[in-house]
Amino acid sequence: MSQEIEQAAEENAIEKSGIARVIPCKQLDSFACFKWIGLAVTDFKRAKFISFTYGAIFTILPLAIYMLVYATEWHLVIAPAMVCFMLIGPFLAAGLYDVAWQFEKKRKPSLRHSLKAMSRNAVNEWGFGLFLMILMIFWLRVASLIHALYPEYLGFSLANAWPFLLLGTIVGFGFTVLVFFISAFTQPILLERKVDLATAVLSSMNAVWRNKVPMFIWACVILFSVFLGFVTFFAAFLVIMPLIGYATWHGYIETIETKIERKFE
Repeated sequence: MSQEIEQAAEENAIEKSGIARVIPCKQLDSFACFKWIGLAVTDFKRAKFISFTYGAIFTILPLAIYMLVYATEWHLVIAPAMVCFMLIGPFLAAGLYDVAWQFEKKRKPSLRHSLKAMSRNAVNEWGFGLFLMILMIFWLRVASLIHALYPEYLGFSLANAWPFLLLGTIVGFGFTVLVFFISAFTQPILLERKVDLATAVLSSMNAVWRNKVPMFIWACVILFSVFLGFVTFFAAFLVIMPLIGYATWHGYIETIETKIERKFE
């Protein structure tokens, strides 16, 4: 009887969903993410040109979003637009994962090779990008509804806008948590393995669910890094985003199990 209770405790709805198979994961140390960051710093130093190139892309994108939104004077849409950047970030980071992967295999990475990363499991990888885009569009629709609630006769000020900003923040936080579960390891799985999208997504969600504390700490590190990017007017993204990308790959290597031992580990 005790074995049945223990087995039931180890199971979760994700594994029993029947939608797709779930790749097993390991149990992580609470502060495992700081080891990933240390490895990421090493990767950054070894591939400075590629790292800064991707960092520039991650810096220009949110800056362009901000300038576009500011030009339209839809101030309440600025925060949702930034969340959109966070939604598509995991998809754009595939090139960084490839760089870290090449280092793991004792090879010299190249920008050209990293740009081809999306073609290895193209159907599912682009399907994942489309899935993130749908989530982004849905969030924008929700944000526009919140914006529509703002009375036109009121001038924009913090005193007038704070209830709508608070509501948008709460909804945006919910979307961010959902996307973190979905995308924490999905892209690295699709990059390295020939699996379907459902398997990758459910495996990512399962890994986050089974490692709540270490993944919560990792999520806090990411949120703090994004905050630093915002307060520096996105300039810090030049370094922060490549580091997050490399660290995510090392987190994937440590978290998601494989039947065949990786020769480059």
